[in-house]
Amino acid sequence: MQLCNFKTLWGHNGTIEEAAVLAQAAGFTGLEAPATGTHPAHLETLARVLDEYQLQWVQEICTAGSYVPRRQASVSEHLLDLEAQIILGKGLKPRFINVMGGCDAWPIATSVDFFRAAMDIADKHDVLCAFETHRGRSFYCPWNTVAILEQIPQIRITCDFSHWVVVAERLMDSEWDAITLAAQNAHHIHSRVGYDQGPQVPHPGAPEYAEALASHQRCWEAIWSSQSARGYNETTMTPEFGPDGYLHHLPFTNAPIADLWDLNRWIGATEQEHFAQWAQAAAPLEVGHG
Repeated sequence: MQLCNFKTLWGHNGTIEEAAVLAQAAGFTGLEAPATGTHPAHLETLARVLDEYQLQWVQEICTAGSYVPRRQASVSEHLLDLEAQIILGKGLKPRFINVMGGCDAWPIATSVDFFRAAMDIADKHDVLCAFETHRGRSFYCPWNTVAILEQIPQIRITCDFSHWVVVAERLMDSEWDAITLAAQNAHHIHSRVGYDQGPQVPHPGAPEYAEALASHQRCWEAIWSSQSARGYNETTMTPEFGPDGYLHHLPFTNAPIADLWDLNRWIGATEQEHFAQWAQAAAPLEVGHG
């Protein structure tokens, strides 16, 4: 199994072509981005750049709003939004679609209805949707996620455990039953490192956050083990340290304490090394099992 990194356009202030150059230089496989953007020619530019730089694309979809959904949006509105964005991006043949879907305020039964219908829409358009563990959404915490996964065992998810860490105010080692179940459904990883009071550590390489990094890495290893057992030849990861309140700033000057691309490039390179070490350690077990 190989690890493929994707560069997010979230927090990237340059052009799509500049993002492609950075991704390619860092050895990333592709870009993760929505089919819509602030520029009217966003989709056409994205298509050209992906082709020119021979990069893959993970499409990002948020239903009924941005990262936080409109509170009163109905299940039907979420589903209509999902299908419209799937149709918009189909021509670019995304590797798969990462969906921030549903609403954290919904009862479990409503979320189950939404995800079942969303999976039907994905099947209709012959695309794979992985639904993200994101605050504000149906998979915002470990316990709701477990309750939903138990009813829809065939669903595929994107695991961003930094959201769970800040919601639960603790690292996920104490919730290993939820991690194990999530790993069985995991298709994609967003590799941001959270801590008990926030979704993004100032720098994942800082020694004071070594415990948080190690905890997330244990969770990612659980996913890799599950994917390997499920026959995955490649696993995908988007380093997703971001802006918009995630990146720490100094008071009064509002100066960012780190460069986002440096953070994401660091976690991308670190996880390639981590994955290689994990794969080497797991190989004798796989041979013995076979």
